[in-house]
Amino acid sequence: MPETASTTRAPDALLPSLAPLLHEWLPRQRWFAGKGRRVTGFTLDAATELLPLDGPGPGLLHLLVRVEQPGRPAGTPADCYQVLLGVRSQLPPRLAPALIGRIRQGPLAGRAVYEGLRDPRLAGLLYERLRTPGRTGPLRFHATTALPPALAPRMLDTEQSNSSLVYGDSFILKIFRRVSPGANPDLELPLALAGAGCARVPAPVAWFESGASTLGVLQPYLRDSRDGWRLALDALAEGRDFTTEARALGRATAEVHLALAKALPTRQLAPSETEQLAAAMDRRLHAAAQAVPALLPYVPGLRAVFAAAGGGGVVQRIHGDLHLGQTLRGSDGAWAVIDFEGEPAKPLDERRSPQPTVRDVAGMLRSFDYAARTHRPWNAEWASRCRAAYCTGYAEAAGTDPRADPALLRAYETDKAVYEVVYEARHRPDWLPVPMSAIERLATS
Repeated sequence: MPETASTTRAPDALLPSLAPLLHEWLPRQRWFAGKGRRVTGFTLDAATELLPLDGPGPGLLHLLVRVEQPGRPAGTPADCYQVLLGVRSQLPPRLAPALIGRIRQGPLAGRAVYEGLRDPRLAGLLYERLRTPGRTGPLRFHATTALPPALAPRMLDTEQSNSSLVYGDSFILKIFRRVSPGANPDLELPLALAGAGCARVPAPVAWFESGASTLGVLQPYLRDSRDGWRLALDALAEGRDFTTEARALGRATAEVHLALAKALPTRQLAPSETEQLAAAMDRRLHAAAQAVPALLPYVPGLRAVFAAAGGGGVVQRIHGDLHLGQTLRGSDGAWAVIDFEGEPAKPLDERRSPQPTVRDVAGMLRSFDYAARTHRPWNAEWASRCRAAYCTGYAEAAGTDPRADPALLRAYETDKAVYEVVYEARHRPDWLPVPMSAIERLATS
């Protein structure tokens, strides 16, 4: 399809009028990664009108905006965020909660600016652009199949680092908020898995991008599924065993790993590289102990865990942030794995690097422990049974048991627990005993 005409506002006129509103609104968003640091300025990478701002109806302005904040390492660019702004002369009462503010100066003076994704008309326009591949200014839209027209959109309020729209209970569009140059793993890996014939992951049907950055991915919406975290909590609350589900989830994880190894390169890890991985874990531990002094008594034991991790092994592409909340179980009992973006706080190159599959396994083992800790009293035996069943299921499908290298598995589980300690100390202090109990076990057993 030929390029679609679009009007792009001159940044030198547009940005000064938007900056006061963005300065107040951006840091309050759940997906804003720079919380706790003041915003000192903005620069625009791109500003594209997906709907004209001067027309009779609402306008839709797509921004890629860099947020200047102190404290970033020298030579690294400021974080770039994707923002979709609705613009209206008068905001209907139903959209009042989405209001960002009114522009006081510049070419859009007097207009109301709001979160465009919360306007069904504007969210529907985004879906229509995905239905008709082509270009709109710097934005490129792609589709792998014909999509049905006119699906009603609704915005989900459950995600932290991104935003998602569901269209007619048929498709879900994940919009990446903080964007970096390079293929996002949440598009790259599901496409590779679809090519390998893996049915455990919903295959992307459309996406859009700008330059080298992935901006959004449309996939089938598994509306009859429930996420693994909620299923585990329900089992605990009802006093039910969860080992059958955990074993099936282990098999599903192994199938995803096998398909990724088939679709994308793998390589042998040199002993020196394993030492580097252990050294990186040790550095993260040091930084964590400085941030959370409760870790200090356990540092010697935890360092011994990392030092014993061993050498060699195969690395490949993995999920990178696997836990119960990243899984869905359908009404037929089949498990699906979702959200392949990895840990959003980490650089994109690191998230795309090949790693041992045991890292994903360790993440899931920690998730079973988290689930068990939500129960009163703590059901340690439930977690232990689930962890064993998960590893058994994994071994059945993969042909290798992740427990065959206990030192490496323990090192990755320890590294994950250290990360959890810092996260909980900063965001949910009441949850800090959960990872600290794992720290005590891993450092002393």
